[in-house]
Amino acid sequence: MPEVYITRTSSFLPNDLISNEEMEDYLGYVNGAKSRSKAIVLRNNKIKGRHYAIKKNGEATHTNSQMVSLAIKKLFDKSPEEIREVDLLTCGTSTPDQMMPSHAVMVHGWLPEMESIEVVSPSGVCCSGMHAFKYAYMSIKVGDKKKAITTGSERLSRILRSEQFEDEVRHLEALEQNPMVAFQKDFLRWMLSDGAATFLLEDQPTPDGISLKVEWIDGISYANREEACMYMASEKMEDGSLKSYMDYAPDDIMKESILTIKQDTRLLDKNIVSLGFNHLIKILKEKGQNVEEVDYFLPHLSSFFFEDKIADILESNGMGIPKEKWFTNLDSKGNVGAGSIYLMVDELMNSGKLKKGEKILLAVPESSRFSYVFCYLTVC
Repeated sequence: MPEVYITRTSSFLPNDLISNEEMEDYLGYVNGAKSRSKAIVLRNNKIKGRHYAIKKNGEATHTNSQMVSLAIKKLFDKSPEEIREVDLLTCGTSTPDQMMPSHAVMVHGWLPEMESIEVVSPSGVCCSGMHAFKYAYMSIKVGDKKKAITTGSERLSRILRSEQFEDEVRHLEALEQNPMVAFQKDFLRWMLSDGAATFLLEDQPTPDGISLKVEWIDGISYANREEACMYMASEKMEDGSLKSYMDYAPDDIMKESILTIKQDTRLLDKNIVSLGFNHLIKILKEKGQNVEEVDYFLPHLSSFFFEDKIADILESNGMGIPKEKWFTNLDSKGNVGAGSIYLMVDELMNSGKLKKGEKILLAVPESSRFSYVFCYLTVC
């Protein structure tokens, strides 16, 4: 079978970097009041900057698919005609611009310079970008494709705007008993960011510069045993099931802000680290790999709150990875969901730090119903 290499990476981040102090200028004030949870969430997640694809008045500056297409075009800055050689496009996101058509075909629509090719849109949350990556990897591995583009992206800022919650606020009878926006809804407003990044995969390493050989990609879901933790366009019932927006009256969708993204923070703290990183330890043991060989560990963190928890579980299993080997850009890029791991790899690959023979371990947890994808790369 052919080997598979990441030969090029690129990214697109919309507009200027936004500081913590400016966030509510863009996202707005719910019921005219400052958020009760913003300071607490930002103190824990330690994010200092992020990008939004909106203006301060909420007007969109880019769609999700448009951002992806702009990142893809950057892959071919030096050789624009090469884009016609691409024979597969796979795009992962939590937040497509519409339910139909699919996200990836909309990206393809922004790229008339590309040929008519196979296009795939894995659904999901943070892991959707890794599922897109694995589909592209396997397609080249079996010899079906030669040159594939895979992407991860999000455009979350519009659904974090205050007007998404205003109708719910107006219909609450007792604000003290029922806070303006429940913490599970307000929490994520201070966590999430917009952006896109992409990899070019080929069956040969680049003759110039460095490539990343994909050694393996391994994923797992615990949805068979765990209820939903992060969800959108639905509401969680007392028994843990989700009631779809399709089963609500149109007026109730707005009254209860059903279309907003929500998180059950109790389940998040209980499961997100233990489930996924115990599985990583199992994978490494099965593959006979020693973490001492890892030169760079890239964990997708939604918050620095989980950094020490991950370190502790690895250390307690005899697989501790020294912090000097960890690489993340969460503080400067924010949590871009499916795009975060792509943005980390892009920044590291273009940093000038990598040396041939070094090993890179990627870890992507997804809290929606507790899924995880891990990947091992070799610099060549």
